[in-house]
Amino acid sequence: MKAAIRRNYCAPNQLKIESVDKPGPKENEVLIRVYATTVNRTDCANLIAKPFFMRFVLGLFKPRKIIVGTDFAGEVLSIGKNIKSINIGDRVFGFNDTGSESQAEYLTTVDENIFTIPKNIDFKQAAASIEGAHYAYSFIHKVNIKSGHRILINGATGGIGSALLQFVRQYDVKITATCSTKNIELIKKLGADEIVDYTKEDFTDKDGNYDFVFDTVGKSTFGKCKALLNKKGVYISSELGPYSQNVFYPLFNSISNKKVIFPIPYNKRETIPFIISHLEKGSFKPVIDREYQLKDISKAYEYVIKGEKIGNVIINVKNNESTTKPKLH
Repeated sequence: MKAAIRRNYCAPNQLKIESVDKPGPKENEVLIRVYATTVNRTDCANLIAKPFFMRFVLGLFKPRKIIVGTDFAGEVLSIGKNIKSINIGDRVFGFNDTGSESQAEYLTTVDENIFTIPKNIDFKQAAASIEGAHYAYSFIHKVNIKSGHRILINGATGGIGSALLQFVRQYDVKITATCSTKNIELIKKLGADEIVDYTKEDFTDKDGNYDFVFDTVGKSTFGKCKALLNKKGVYISSELGPYSQNVFYPLFNSISNKKVIFPIPYNKRETIPFIISHLEKGSFKPVIDREYQLKDISKAYEYVIKGEKIGNVIINVKNNESTTKPKLH
């Protein structure tokens, strides 16, 4: 089978498509033909092993998994003898932030990593609905959002931000979102009440009084956003911060009215059913920016690692049905 391979942590242009043996499922595993996957922020971090602490999970000196990829959508081809809840032919998707080895034509994984794709969702949409939305879930479930709250989302066009904006829109709240000029209409469609064009103004210079500031791209800091928060406001960032301070700030929450919460992700068994319910209701439609073929995956990584993608970047591993839902971008 064809697979995207790296035997050492490397830059995108060192990622290679190689022919490797097709895997076979063990007794507690499922073999999946991959139709679509994405290149996302987690993939980029896994590729280059930054921040450094990721090496303690992925492999200190070189990666333990040489095939890259964290999320997938595809079809079950065969199952191990201990698998009872999944059938051959099922349309499934899943995510593993330490690597699913999914940027390949086939993969094997345990059943706890697999979820059934809703009937009205195609493979591309399914793949695009996982990674960013998985992390977005953590933002809203680390706090208690109530009717009337004012929320600012920095980076509302990213994979996390575009999902978070749609999830937050389900509450009776006032949402301010940041984006560039070209994406204003997209952000309006996703549900923002007020938009800050970051190419023209700095959102931290605006008057605040927000209950929550959600920095989904990690490009600001608590120090810069503190003045925007009301007396009991909360700041959450998707990144550690320039000095990893977002991990330590919560230790001092008891001596400050304004708080920092670090969004340690919830288990997939909690986040993905939540995502599925919103996909089924139509209250969440993943944004797709660009699509690449597997052979061009290095180009996809080069694009994503710039930090300019809108929503999700799809890798088409196998030709599949056309998108049944219109793209939002």
